Amino acid sequence: MTRFFRAACLLAFLVAATTASGAGLDPARLARIGAAIEAEVAAGRIPGAVALVALDGDVVFHRSYGYADIALARPMQNDAIFRIASMTKAVTSVGVMLLYERGHFLLNDPVSKFIPGFQNPTVAIEFGEDGLVSATRPAAREIRIVDLLSHSSGISYLFLDGPLTAQYRAAGIIDGLTTSDTRLADVMERLAAQPLLFDPGERFEYGLNTDVLGYLIEVISGKGLDRFFAEEIFAPLGMEDTHFYLPDAKAGRLATLYAEVDGELIVSDGSEGPIDLDDPDYPVKGAKAYFSGGAGLSSTAQDYFRFVQMLANDGELDGKRLLGRKSVELMRAPRLLLPWSPGASFGLGFQVTDDLGAAGELGSAGAYSWGGIFNTSFWIDPDEGLVGVVMTQVLPTTSTVTQRFRTLTYQALK
Repeated sequence: MTRFFRAACLLAFLVAATTASGAGLDPARLARIGAAIEAEVAAGRIPGAVALVALDGDVVFHRSYGYADIALARPMQNDAIFRIASMTKAVTSVGVMLLYERGHFLLNDPVSKFIPGFQNPTVAIEFGEDGLVSATRPAAREIRIVDLLSHSSGISYLFLDGPLTAQYRAAGIIDGLTTSDTRLADVMERLAAQPLLFDPGERFEYGLNTDVLGYLIEVISGKGLDRFFAEEIFAPLGMEDTHFYLPDAKAGRLATLYAEVDGELIVSDGSEGPIDLDDPDYPVKGAKAYFSGGAGLSSTAQDYFRFVQMLANDGELDGKRLLGRKSVELMRAPRLLLPWSPGASFGLGFQVTDDLGAAGELGSAGAYSWGGIFNTSFWIDPDEGLVGVVMTQVLPTTSTVTQRFRTLTYQALK
């Protein structure tokens, strides 16, 4: 990787980039972001990355590092397209709130009001030697829309290798990333028939909740999720490079997916990480028929910045309002404790820092964030007026640079 590192250092100066001082950020300290990313490229833990920071709505740092494809020596560019996986969830959550604001439902309505298959849910209480559910009991209540937004429905994920993994696999449930000729409606109807892990509302459990919300959007709007996003979110925000499946003309901008194996980066075949991809080129190949509200989008740092800046502005961007201020306020309100993140809770679509001392890292109480499994992430800090987006494309990796990116931004505040 030494040759690549030297080239990456040069590219940091040659690739189109934007760096401004910002009224409240020290440019010299902000430059530490680049040094940290370059070190990860040199160590072979990431192939490259794009980082963007905005202060009070103005982009003050937007740079690319390393390679989008190492073998082809294709440099990472600011307009590189990344598989953003679970960063799709924030977009779907906003889509749900758009329909909520138009009076289609209350957040405490049962999901079965719109998707009848979710009526009379059951909870798994016994499992056989094969891992399949062998006994259930009636759930204490039905799943509500707010349970899906807060990941407290009792629905799980296949890739988490939890108690319901074998049951989901036997039922043909997928985690949302596929090149097969599969439809969202079919998988969600099968999911509706599966037992829950616990009573709805009991606790946080990361799961396929947002895929169900994507199907809910389809049912209520009468549009495919791809069309709904394009018309209701991407077009108003000017997000021209965000898609479930990339047009042929944009396929060449997709960053190659890598995996760090035995300290070396290799092109991923989809099997190295915890989530099993049937083809890591899913955004450009295959049937292009499954629209996963929990994981399916690909985007650029610039496009996703426009989305999160809309949230930072309490629902409005460039004179176009998607959500009312009170809806964004509700979405970022702490609701359920996150078991793996001290000082943080989950709201309606985001992780929220509610105890800065317990969190133990630089930040602000009230900042909210999320990320994607291929090492993309964002955060929004209402108090400081800060927005950050960082994207690389590797799974698994020992790198923590997407987490350290936030620290490197906060330490630059004047």
